[in-house]
Amino acid sequence: MKMKLFAAAVAALAAGGAYAQSSVTLYGVVDAGIEYQNHQPGVSGSHDVVRLNSGNMSGSRWGLRGVEDLGGGLKGVFVLESGFNVDSGTMGQSNRLFGRQAFVGLQSNYGTLTLGRHQTPFYDFGLAFDPMAIASNYSITGQAPEFQARADNSLKYIGKFGGLTGSLLYSQGTNTGGAANTIGGVTYQGTAGEVPGNYKLGRAYTASLIYAAGPFSFGAIYDETNQGINVAGLTDAKIRRASAAGTYAFGPAKVFAGYRWAKALDGAVLPGAVAIGQPNNSSTSNLYWLGVGYQLTPAFSLTGAAYYQDFRNSGADPWSFVASADYAFSKRTDAYFNVAYTKNKDGSQLGLSGTGAGGSAFGATNNGANQFGAVVGVRHKF
Repeated sequence: MKMKLFAAAVAALAAGGAYAQSSVTLYGVVDAGIEYQNHQPGVSGSHDVVRLNSGNMSGSRWGLRGVEDLGGGLKGVFVLESGFNVDSGTMGQSNRLFGRQAFVGLQSNYGTLTLGRHQTPFYDFGLAFDPMAIASNYSITGQAPEFQARADNSLKYIGKFGGLTGSLLYSQGTNTGGAANTIGGVTYQGTAGEVPGNYKLGRAYTASLIYAAGPFSFGAIYDETNQGINVAGLTDAKIRRASAAGTYAFGPAKVFAGYRWAKALDGAVLPGAVAIGQPNNSSTSNLYWLGVGYQLTPAFSLTGAAYYQDFRNSGADPWSFVASADYAFSKRTDAYFNVAYTKNKDGSQLGLSGTGAGGSAFGATNNGANQFGAVVGVRHKF
């Protein structure tokens, strides 16, 4: 009888302990390669460059992911993710400790709600529908940096219901790492947000839906972001964006196609827009992309993509092309070789390296020259 009572007590304790089961996982990616690019901006003339780059296919990072079972299908979750540069050992994302993501929240059968710094639904949308899966270099992010955006001071909800995934994000101050601004005699560090009496400043909100069934997937997304105080001192400057995209897989191949509309309002300027008389004359753009991925063998894959952006009322409409080959030595280690080319005209300055002069994604060429680049590298995931 005593043994039966003891066994029952142990079972009861074990059952109660199940509600407090938790785990923390260390994970990361280390990616580095050697890159060549021509037509680099210089003090005089156009220059070529050969350099060691960190994070070509995937941003180098390490992170901690935690989950605790709270019982009744409810879980506590958190993610702390730090970007870094392999070539120099420095931190990424403007020297932030956890610049890629930092959030905590709750997860249930009805979805996940988290608070902190998040990659935006536009980032998630690009991971699903960009042929290059938001590669740090040579992907859709060169044409449209919002596809690699993150938001500070944000709440994010993700719900999955069968083949349908919905995402919502709201931020009251998207970027606390920007320049200081003075409002009403008070100086606020970072691109202003969470400012008393000006709730629109730095505000952002996004909603997306993605449906996947069998070989087919389709998604749509809408976003509006207030830029904070822009260079002209305007506080209502904002950009609205919407996108629709789809994929279809057949055999070893997968086809990608998409469209993104963007409009700058109240003094905002679209990244890459060339001023014609007034900066806002090119306030609307249409971005189109098409690509294909092919799994040649279980270890060897090929990807090709083309991106074209049409700025309204302007002939400065750049193209970019990417071809990528990837060989997986194992599930964790692969090598890659990427080549890319940008074609500029009528003053556009699209470059392959993402951020260029003045913080524009388009300032990385010399006087609007076309640009060729190639990179060979290795990536390890843990």
